[in-house]
Amino acid sequence: MSSKKRVAVIFGGQSSEHEVSRASAESVLKNINNDKYDVVVVGITKEGRWLAYDGPVEKLRSGEWQAIAERKALLRQQEGKAYELKHAIDSHESGDFNNIESQKSLVNVKSSARGILEIAGAEVDTAQIDVIFPVLHGCNGEDGTIQGLFELAGIPYVGSGVLGSALGMDKAYAKIVFEKEGIPQGKYIVLDRKKILQDVDSLIYDVEKVLSYPCFVKPSNAGSSVGVGKAHDKKELAQALEYAAKYDRRVLVEEFINGREVECGVLGNDDPIASVVGEIIPCNEFYDYKAKYIDNNSKAVIPAELPTETMLKIREYAVRAFKSLDCAGLSRVDFFVHKETGEILINEINTLPGFTSISMYPQLWAESGIPYNELIERLIDLAIERNEDSKREIEY
Repeated sequence: MSSKKRVAVIFGGQSSEHEVSRASAESVLKNINNDKYDVVVVGITKEGRWLAYDGPVEKLRSGEWQAIAERKALLRQQEGKAYELKHAIDSHESGDFNNIESQKSLVNVKSSARGILEIAGAEVDTAQIDVIFPVLHGCNGEDGTIQGLFELAGIPYVGSGVLGSALGMDKAYAKIVFEKEGIPQGKYIVLDRKKILQDVDSLIYDVEKVLSYPCFVKPSNAGSSVGVGKAHDKKELAQALEYAAKYDRRVLVEEFINGREVECGVLGNDDPIASVVGEIIPCNEFYDYKAKYIDNNSKAVIPAELPTETMLKIREYAVRAFKSLDCAGLSRVDFFVHKETGEILINEINTLPGFTSISMYPQLWAESGIPYNELIERLIDLAIERNEDSKREIEY
């Protein structure tokens, strides 16, 4: 029997960040140590179908993986039906009708949460999967929903648990926790989608009482700057509100901060450590989805050219933010450093940050002395550690 740990890498998902997830998964699979881990790859389509995939890694980013996986899934299904038919005929001829019933009952067993990967066609004994590595971003990927499935399945998984994932994903609630923790942040207001669609003018009035122009508008539950807009006046604010409302039922409006955009990686469980601080110099007016993943002209300066005292404070705030939300494994915490005053303000936390070749999180740790392949190994070990620490005794 192999002494390797069996790792299930899951990517894709039903979110606006599906394409980003595919790119991240490609990088993870190219850097994971295959001498140390047996890797099972499962993709989730935009329609929500789980598919086992064992084709070329290079096909993930383009989306070609899905057609390959679907063809193999269909073939397995046809082979399975042929086997079931033959088995039924053999059982009928032998008169062993009890055996037919026992075969049917196996389907119900496989419908349990732990059998989800087998249902997906992973062709692997799910009882032997040691860790799940969810390379997922956005809703249904890093918001606690799929983490809940993993919890029910009882399989260790990389990243934060249900609570930390949900809080980290919901920017409005994360801000409440950060405020309680005493981490400085900008002014903001939370709005409801229904009210935006019914009476956007009254909401604009509410925003203007709290914030001035320009201001930023974003979905409360989204990532990779999807649905984010910058409003310079009432007309643009109305457009930005309606645009953000397409992605979530709650919309966050934040004050504009004339600041440098800096990021810090956090790694660990109960005693996390912070990476060096990096600065993003966006190629567009702000660091939106296009600047992050399409133009590829934004510049990352690692380490950031900031005073030592400022960088130490950012690292402290990053760890405090991580712990305040009960995060685990990894997070990337984003901040603003005001260009005039030098004030540090937290922007948001990402509990499953991008893992593409140009993503900040792996770059920050590489500069901190932890290369990509070692980072993956540490995250797997942290997942197992957190799973062991989370076990509780149950009295019947």
